[in-house]
Amino acid sequence: MKLSQFKFKLPEEQIALYPPHRVFNNDDGSVERVYQRDRCRLMVLHRKSQKIDLWQKDVNGNDTQEPLNFRNIVDYFNEGDTFIFNDTAVFPARLYGTKEKTDAKIEVFLLRELNEELRLWDVLVEPARKIRIGNKLFFDGDGPMVAEVIDNTTSRGRTLRFLYDCPHDEFKRLLFSLGSAPVPRYIVDRRPVDDDDTVNFQTIYARHEGAVTAPSTGLHFSRELMKMMEIRGFQNAFITAHCSLGAFDPIEVEDLTKHKMNSEQIIIGHDACQMVNQAKQAGNKICVVGVSTARATESAVGTDGLLKEYDGWTNKFIFPPYEFGLSNSMLANFYHPESTMMMCTAAFGGYELVIEAYNLALQNDFKFGCYGDCMLILDD
Repeated sequence: MKLSQFKFKLPEEQIALYPPHRVFNNDDGSVERVYQRDRCRLMVLHRKSQKIDLWQKDVNGNDTQEPLNFRNIVDYFNEGDTFIFNDTAVFPARLYGTKEKTDAKIEVFLLRELNEELRLWDVLVEPARKIRIGNKLFFDGDGPMVAEVIDNTTSRGRTLRFLYDCPHDEFKRLLFSLGSAPVPRYIVDRRPVDDDDTVNFQTIYARHEGAVTAPSTGLHFSRELMKMMEIRGFQNAFITAHCSLGAFDPIEVEDLTKHKMNSEQIIIGHDACQMVNQAKQAGNKICVVGVSTARATESAVGTDGLLKEYDGWTNKFIFPPYEFGLSNSMLANFYHPESTMMMCTAAFGGYELVIEAYNLALQNDFKFGCYGDCMLILDD
């Protein structure tokens, strides 16, 4: 397929800058947001019948004027059906420092630690043209956190050595205390990142630190919804896929077969494999929560259609046409035009049906992006 087949005009007002919330005006004139992460809108796609659900049903099965919301996913699954979640945890990867001598403000985005003993980190810097090998960056005013640029890796990429002599755990605590939630650039450019983002841009089941962006479809799950799923007898399997910024890299080729994804680390353990495979062999639904989970599980599925244990890296790029080997249902957000996430969604649901869903989302004021609305794709 071609890149241009995933192009559409996304109005700025349909890009979600905050999770679902209610706004209250306090007596002192301040505005308070009460977040409800499981209250986003939901669209349900049926890939065999080619039907799309937008509205809740009455007792007779007819559409009402009440939109589906995320909590309605429980109505589409049965006891024994299994959800696969990505339990990676994002860390506060975005820091702001100043360049020595000039005091120019520099954004540093932490990607991954290269060497624990030497305090070496792979980072992105902005504006990159101002940062050269040998420059020093200060992150804590007159405090002790200083880094030296020791290598150029890409046009924006640098290797930093942090000059801070202390136990590693203490160093990381201080470093992360200076950072903020790594919400996407399309949000950062339009409003300040606040303390609420530290909570909102993290799934409630996050356990294993290592992601520099959240597995955004998982952000919709609340503790109340997870308890409701447990009561109904749904099963939850957890894998780890440390989301990188590779999914946000612009695709610069028209022929999608020539695009190369950055690698992400994935860990799929015995317990997850056992739970998922037993459910699949019993004929239950297997639902992957988000594109990162879909990419990870498709990297570890065997020719027999069962999930295998895996500890390594994947650069799997999924776009139509593609035959999924493991899951038969999928949850995904509404993504930006020409994004790899949109392409993976179209591969699962079928290009024509997903494009129709995107058009309906645009017409019905659905919200796009990590804090936006959600799509459920079923194999019926």
